[in-house]
Amino acid sequence: MLFVDLNCDLAESYGLFKIGNDKEVLKHITSANIACGYHGGDHNVMMETVKMAKAYGVKIGAHPGFPDLHGFGRREMKVSNEEIYNMTVYQIGALVAIAKACGTKVNHVKPHGALYNMAAKDEGIAEAIAKAVADVDPSLVLFGLAGSSLVKAGMERGLSVAQEVFADRSYQPDGSLTPRSQSNAMIHDSELAISRVVRMVREGKVEAVDGTDIAIKADTVCIHGDEPQALDFAVALKGALKAEGIEVGRGFDAK
Repeated sequence: MLFVDLNCDLAESYGLFKIGNDKEVLKHITSANIACGYHGGDHNVMMETVKMAKAYGVKIGAHPGFPDLHGFGRREMKVSNEEIYNMTVYQIGALVAIAKACGTKVNHVKPHGALYNMAAKDEGIAEAIAKAVADVDPSLVLFGLAGSSLVKAGMERGLSVAQEVFADRSYQPDGSLTPRSQSNAMIHDSELAISRVVRMVREGKVEAVDGTDIAIKADTVCIHGDEPQALDFAVALKGALKAEGIEVGRGFDAK
């Protein structure tokens, strides 16, 4: 039986600003990445989202990012690896406390935005994040871009890792995501995106922007919660996977 996890970045609203449709999306995913107040989210939104995730039986994870509300955490910041370690520990800790107050627990960690992309290529940043996760709780699963430095750093730390693929993003020939600054970064055709996910899970391959196939491991698929079509896409993807005989679930938890 083939398994694949469906994860979504949630709890990114804050104050009077609402982003996404968390309540409905939660009904169709298996892992929720909870923003921890740096790139988005606040204490109220975190608490509410954790309660909803618990009610729907969705595993929760910390989604630490750079302290950049205006840029939604998608702008690179030049900070030391020590500071990256500190901010990652801080954000995981905030969610751990909220989860405990809600009678549940944090299961995984997935960095956000620019921090995620930098960790995919920079071994020092990847190691700082992996160390932060291991120091807070070595039982946490670390989510990272498939085949990236972050995945490697997590494995070297003895962490369980989930290699992540993206349904709505195009890939470069080296396995990295196409930068959002480029016009072909996003895949807006839902049917195409779904067919790519099915192939990544079944065949372990995805077509890069230059037309070549690259090898890829798909433990978990990201659905972007801030996209307007996130709910419809989650429903369609889940249905398509089921039709292909692919079970939606966290197969990596059994490793």
